[in-house]
Amino acid sequence: MGELAIGAFSKGHGTGNDFVLVADPDGAAPLTPERVRALADRRFGIGGDGVIRAVRVGASGNAVLDAAEPGTWAMDYWNADGSVSEMCGNGVRVFVRFLLESGLAQLAEGQSIDVSTRAGVKRVERRGDRFAADLGPFELGGERLVAAHGLDVDRPGLDVSTGNPHVVVALASEAELEALQLHAAPALDPTPEAGANVEFVVPGSIADGVGSIRMRVHERGSGETLSCGTGAVAAAMATRHWSQGAADRWIVDVPGGRLEVDVDERGHAWLTGPAEIVFRGEASGAGVSPAP
Repeated sequence: MGELAIGAFSKGHGTGNDFVLVADPDGAAPLTPERVRALADRRFGIGGDGVIRAVRVGASGNAVLDAAEPGTWAMDYWNADGSVSEMCGNGVRVFVRFLLESGLAQLAEGQSIDVSTRAGVKRVERRGDRFAADLGPFELGGERLVAAHGLDVDRPGLDVSTGNPHVVVALASEAELEALQLHAAPALDPTPEAGANVEFVVPGSIADGVGSIRMRVHERGSGETLSCGTGAVAAAMATRHWSQGAADRWIVDVPGGRLEVDVDERGHAWLTGPAEIVFRGEASGAGVSPAP
């Protein structure tokens, strides 16, 4: 396996979507695909759906991340397979929790902080023990056929962009959702050039302007995860579209917990949910040890 010599790290998650987080304010230790794969490996490394580096804008080495205002923190996010991703809705909330608990930022109740991502600057607001991220406008696209292990026939999926690409498939029952085997990536026809996260949803009830759905997801570069924040937004906005705008607030139940998605008056999608830091340690070529 690859070298784990990164020094201090934290492990965090948002509804079970877990990440290895490292602070590199001055951009002295850029991530590489090999290092990311070693860190994210659940048997030989720390383990996670992705790796996140906290770096100051201007020091990231990436033109998109460095395009934000000086002084802004940039979220350099990588998938577990060593590929980079434009955005991560659970990751950006965990990123802000990491900044706060590491003493790199301060954020009182109701205040917000800007985070530079490869999908642009995202605003994250503190709401008690939870965080709400303004993921900006979403975009509905065309349809493509989706084949997955456990589905009897191919199903139509709707393209949704939330800063990164998604394909959302509606299922008829929770039995169909449970029968899915997402160990392998679903096949998409036509195949998206940059790949896509694929969400399978079972719509629930809509009452008093609030809708509910259940969702499972196969994430591009990570496999099936317990949760996907941008995927929850994509699934909610697809279901909102299919219901002809019957609700602007959606409760999304994923295997790792519950997320909330709201559409504001500007047409921006907000993702609200928990973000926890569960472990801190030191990583070196000799292994991993807890922080003192």
